[in-house]
Amino acid sequence: MMTMKLTAVLLLLQLNSYFGLGSCGKVLVWPMEYSHWINMKTILDVLVQNGHEVIVLRSSISMSINVEKGSSIKFEDYPTSVTQSDWDHIFTETLEKAIYDLPKESSWRYFSALQDLMWKETEFMRSLCKDIVLNKELISKLQKSRFDVILADSFMPGSEVIAEILNVPFVYTHRLFPGYTYEKYIGALSVPPSYVPVALSELSDQMTFMQRVKNMMYVLYFDFWFQGFIEKNWNQLYSEVLGRPTTLFEMMGKADIWLIRTYWDLEFPRPSLPNFDFIGGLHCKPAKPLPQEMEDFVQSSGDHGVVLFSLGSMVMNMTEERANVVASALAQIPQKVIWRFESKKPATLGPNTQLHKWIPQNDLLGHPKMKAFITHGGTNGIYEAIYHGIPMVGIPLFWDQGDNIVHMEAKGAAVKLEFITMSSADLVNAVNTVINDPSYKENAMRLSRIQHDQPVKPLDRAVFWIEFVMRHKGAKHLRVAAHDLSWVQYHSLDVIGFLLACVATVIFLLTKCCQFCCHKFAKTGKQKKRE
Repeated sequence: MMTMKLTAVLLLLQLNSYFGLGSCGKVLVWPMEYSHWINMKTILDVLVQNGHEVIVLRSSISMSINVEKGSSIKFEDYPTSVTQSDWDHIFTETLEKAIYDLPKESSWRYFSALQDLMWKETEFMRSLCKDIVLNKELISKLQKSRFDVILADSFMPGSEVIAEILNVPFVYTHRLFPGYTYEKYIGALSVPPSYVPVALSELSDQMTFMQRVKNMMYVLYFDFWFQGFIEKNWNQLYSEVLGRPTTLFEMMGKADIWLIRTYWDLEFPRPSLPNFDFIGGLHCKPAKPLPQEMEDFVQSSGDHGVVLFSLGSMVMNMTEERANVVASALAQIPQKVIWRFESKKPATLGPNTQLHKWIPQNDLLGHPKMKAFITHGGTNGIYEAIYHGIPMVGIPLFWDQGDNIVHMEAKGAAVKLEFITMSSADLVNAVNTVINDPSYKENAMRLSRIQHDQPVKPLDRAVFWIEFVMRHKGAKHLRVAAHDLSWVQYHSLDVIGFLLACVATVIFLLTKCCQFCCHKFAKTGKQKKRE
């Protein structure tokens, strides 16, 4: 009996050792700011709960990367060559130009202005990367830590060269890059421009001939821009750091898994690969009770219900003119309005509207009295609205927001407005449309059912793939052979050239044979005539 008990205890200890130590590891995180961080932090919280040690690389000028007290997520802070004031200036200038200046530009000037903004962001990202990889003390500390995987936001390159130095596999979280250039050239995804609207084109998958022309023009522009400007600078930095010729494509192409922060309720169907998983809405969850004061305001709306208005966490200020246009419109609708707003109180603000510097957005969208969501179209907010089945009025400001709203509009769950040019009447009409036309609510609920109807929750899939890479020291078996092919080989231009050469050779030989036969026949005919 004692022997059996001892055996059982030893077995339990062995199992505890296996699952407690063997299945837990160390995760190094290379994050982005604001909504990107919010999305990633959701994954990190679960990794910590599963027993993994999570360490986040955070710059000394970080604006939003932090966690609540009591969290087990750790930070490795590093000094930067960019000062806080310089970064604040770059951030504010970029945001204001993207919101107020870019929409006013003509088509060709728009691309040039967008390129200038992206160039500044790229230079900033390269500075952060250099601050880490050239910091010998920090790199030595990271090497001694023996990480099992790096979880990185692909929007900001740098993690892949750190992974190369540390000899660690890495996983990307990813939304999109202009023209889908990352997806095509680095992830090896097929992106047919005939039916896949490229990122930032603000097109749907149902394109007219002229829209397909526009889509192709975007493809050509972003391909040239990315390869001619963005990639070149990273190639130089990576080659200097690693001491050998290398490219951004080569480094980023080593990613084992790409976790795409959308799903097929927002995306249009397009080709994918085994190491790509779509995890949109992983941060969504059932609504919790509202603060009592806010709940009282919501309940006071009666049968008309409530409208939520938020332009996200990055837009701290709004011009006085635009704020008054919005406030005037909100004052004309019968619903009560909760508006996330941090600027000067608009003169046209109506008694039906409450201003808040912070709101429990997910809990409000999940409230039974919520009727519509006026949003800038950020991916996180879009997914919270989809999760709770709320129709939207989209006022995109920059980056992927225009695409997100166009996708929702194409699926019948949103109405799109232009922030710079919309009038109060436009906003009133849009809100009344999505509330009073039942098709918008029906379509929003249909997308919600799709989001909920998944065999495995998005968050569980994201965590699974990260732990999968940790367990198997990578996931190279899921990467297509396209990564090992040159551009000529990938498009089979060498094979096409060979086949054309074969056809040309056969035609040439047949032609020569015919000429020879004709010549022989003619010569024989002349000899017979002479005889």
